[in-house]
Amino acid sequence: MKFLNGCMAGALALASIARAANVTLDWDITYTNANPDGLFERRVIGVNGAFPPPPINVTVNDTLIINTHNSLDVPTSLHAHGMFQNGTAYMDGPVGVTECGIPPGGNFTYVIPITQKGTYWIHSHYRGQYMDGLRSALILHDPTPPYQYDEDIVVTMNDWYHDQSETGLATFLNVYNPTGAEPVPNSGLINNNANTTFNFVAGKTYRLRLINMSALAMFYFSIDNHTMDVIEVEGVDTQRKTVTNIFLAAAQRYSVLVTAKNDTSFNYYMHADMNPDMFDVVPDDLQLNITAPIIYNQNAAFAPQNDLGSLEFDDTTLVPLEVVGMAHADHSYPMSFDFQVYTDGINRGAFNNVPYLMPKTPSLLTALTIDQQYANDPTIYGSQGHAIIAPHLSMMEFAVNNLDSGAHPFHLHGHVFQVVARGDGVYNASANPVNETQANPVRRDTVHIPENSYAVIRWRADNPAVWFFHCHVEWHLESGLAAQVIEAPELMPQRLQPPQQLYDNCKALGWSVEGNAAGKQGLDISGAPGGVTIPYDGFTAKGKGAMAACIISALLGMGTIVWYAQGQVGPQ
Repeated sequence: MKFLNGCMAGALALASIARAANVTLDWDITYTNANPDGLFERRVIGVNGAFPPPPINVTVNDTLIINTHNSLDVPTSLHAHGMFQNGTAYMDGPVGVTECGIPPGGNFTYVIPITQKGTYWIHSHYRGQYMDGLRSALILHDPTPPYQYDEDIVVTMNDWYHDQSETGLATFLNVYNPTGAEPVPNSGLINNNANTTFNFVAGKTYRLRLINMSALAMFYFSIDNHTMDVIEVEGVDTQRKTVTNIFLAAAQRYSVLVTAKNDTSFNYYMHADMNPDMFDVVPDDLQLNITAPIIYNQNAAFAPQNDLGSLEFDDTTLVPLEVVGMAHADHSYPMSFDFQVYTDGINRGAFNNVPYLMPKTPSLLTALTIDQQYANDPTIYGSQGHAIIAPHLSMMEFAVNNLDSGAHPFHLHGHVFQVVARGDGVYNASANPVNETQANPVRRDTVHIPENSYAVIRWRADNPAVWFFHCHVEWHLESGLAAQVIEAPELMPQRLQPPQQLYDNCKALGWSVEGNAAGKQGLDISGAPGGVTIPYDGFTAKGKGAMAACIISALLGMGTIVWYAQGQVGPQ
């Protein structure tokens, strides 16, 4: 029997290899005009002059090749969100972390071996650019899926702004916005459109791949009078779990199976309701309840709606099909964050009061070019690079404490992680230790952390490279709510060889391609971005000196007045 199973596995492997192919796309990233919500036409970013960019479909063992040309007047990049990029971290896309971006008029070829399966997306990782439309579904098909279904349907949901992202950033990151109020979207979209329609055939089973591509908005997803079986969370197949609604924070994804009714006497509505809790204000004309018709019968009426709205959905109840047990953390880091006004006058998000600032040399190139005696020293990645060294194969733990009054989604590049604990307040390992006996915790790459609560995540540092960890509310990332995991830097030079194109693009954009965060060798990081800190709560030495001078001046002034008053002044 073991031999037979081995033969079958071998046959499946050969079949999979036979299906492997190079999937080559030519993407010219361009400006165009669009009006996806039907309310306002604006300049957007598309591909090959079209909006929205096309979805990408590949199969396990394929190689995805995207020949990318930048026809914009600013840099750009592409990040395949959720891809491990094991051995190809220089294809990961975050500007300042693994590359410098593609300059205007420049080119870069992203070559991504497909070793995973599931529901992902691809988007720009330069400033707030994906809010302008440079985002699309990336589906990694499994030739032998664990569940059967009749049709595969992608359902994206996102917020939409009428202003350009640069306009929004200029308003948000501004000394005249001391409360840090994020720009509120003008609308919400399903599949990049306000008028999306789906067609169901009675009795068929549909796999709906749900992707939240928002910059800020979180969504509650449901279908009137239908249940759903969750079967995947962010590339991890799970045991079937029947639910009536699903909550998706920005960048989160799920696959659900929905079996169409046999009765075709009614049509139904799909709901993607925006959660307004993160909005500083809710404009009167903002439609929060986004719907799309599901048509069974063109001549039928719609069933009464039963929009489920904000019912709770607990992702920790999902059980991965592949069992990965708990392992004790070798290194644990408290990652507390909130929002405060810093010394530059801007309200910023930050881990442990250190807002991330982009270095002069991308951190991956720093790890590859610095003298190896310094590679494990976080100093070289900048005083505000927020670098955390992860020894090779260690079990890493972040205890992420949300001190803010709003919820936030956090994404780790290059990995999925186990969500091993949640709770209210600040994590206290002594008072509320992690349950170390969990047999198979949920694994994902983006975790939602409600207000004034914590989540503890763990992952194995088995992918040597530099990986970004950041809030996926795009406004918050741009304000500094990010850190970098420097994973096994001593192994990077022998495992990672960026293409010459990457170095050429850096030079064209004026970036350093070697050395530390300041473009120097050794520990001298003078000149690297920095100095954005919490204002000192008290008197500095200069302040004390100034106060002493003021007091002395006041005393002298008062003495002069007394002396003058006591003197013989006036006519004699």
